[in-house]
Order: sequence, then structure tokens, then C-alpha cells
Amino acid sequence: MARSKARPVVTLRSTAGTGVTYVTRKNRQSQPDRMVLRKYDPVAGLHVEFRETR
Repeated sequence: MARSKARPVVTLRSTAGTGVTYVTRKNRQSQPDRMVLRKYDPVAGLHVEFRETR
């Protein structure tokens, strides 16, 4: 099954500077800007913003 260009795999990196990453998919047509999610950073021990890296 071929991967879709409309839903690419993106890497989310912690803004706390700990180097923790999450991998997810996003719909490029409905969300063309960089994704920002608030997720748990196990190194920092709290919820922080994770921003999409390219």
C-alpha cells in the first residue's frame, strides 16, 4: 500500500530542549502550517509544547 502525499509523517520535537520526539501524521490540506501539540515529555516530567520539525 502506497503512502499518501496528503498525510505525511511528521516529527514533533519538545520545546523544553530535552531532545524527546514523537512521530505522527497530519493532513497537509487542512493543516498546511507547522503542527504544535501539547504532549508529555518524560525527561522533563511535565506536559510541554511539541513543534513539528522538517
